[in-house]
Amino acid sequence: MLAIVIPYYKIAFFKETLDSLSNQTDKRFKVYIGNDASPESPEKLLSEFTNKLNFKYKRFENNLGGKSLVNQWNRCLALVEDEKWILFLGDDDYLSNNAVEEFYNNLKSVDQENINVIRYSLIKIDDKNNKLTKPYIHPKFEKSTDFIIRRRKTSLSEYVFKKEQILKIGFKDFPSALFSDIVAVLEFSNYATIFTLNEANVFVRISTDNVSGHSIDMKQHFKAEKKYYLHLLKNINFFNDTQKRFIYNRINNQIVKNFKKDFYFIFSVLFHYLFFSLKDFKKLISNYFKTIVKKHIK
Repeated sequence: MLAIVIPYYKIAFFKETLDSLSNQTDKRFKVYIGNDASPESPEKLLSEFTNKLNFKYKRFENNLGGKSLVNQWNRCLALVEDEKWILFLGDDDYLSNNAVEEFYNNLKSVDQENINVIRYSLIKIDDKNNKLTKPYIHPKFEKSTDFIIRRRKTSLSEYVFKKEQILKIGFKDFPSALFSDIVAVLEFSNYATIFTLNEANVFVRISTDNVSGHSIDMKQHFKAEKKYYLHLLKNINFFNDTQKRFIYNRINNQIVKNFKKDFYFIFSVLFHYLFFSLKDFKKLISNYFKTIVKKHIK
């Protein structure tokens, strides 16, 4: 019923990932590993887990993650057989030993509430497994639209998605997959409720290693961030007034601070404001020109 999908590229911490899976107190899961044409073969390591883990391994001949992490996720997803729930786990992240057990302990409640997205409590770690944060504790039931207002940096590894939602909606392919996980949480939950398993953890590594041979620069980050904001504006009616105000303020601030030369983005935002928020239309115009005049005076 539970599939753990690992888009593989780096071997440095992969044994710890596999160890965490072999040490699960509940063995009702299958692991699917998609090798993104990595120069670091995991096959020798995987041979050590033949009798410890139920897994399926596939080496792809071409690297997709360097161009599109989302496309790599999708072809790894295609390996999954009849499991109904999917957890995408980074090849340098790992789970607490009770993660699968807690999933099944709460599955009845999840089904009763028609939940499509489950979330673990996240702990950030460094290259030496030192904890960088305390566990992030969330409300047991939380609207996904509330979460993005208070969110801290999130990770795809901390979520379990219902497979039918992924197949029906699909991941949004933003540059370097930045913000793709946040939009997935919103859309796969139908902008509704996330169920949190605070009693189990996913350990997400903050590492200097790149994912799938892909490095992220600020140009890519800003490009993804603009696509993310335009996506939120397109779906703004799912948010309440407080959430809308948060989104509009964040967009206005980013335009003035980082996006003031992207006239296509500014025009797209202003076009939305004309129909949904004349107040923000006027505010953005005012702040934008104040910034330009201030810079010109300097």
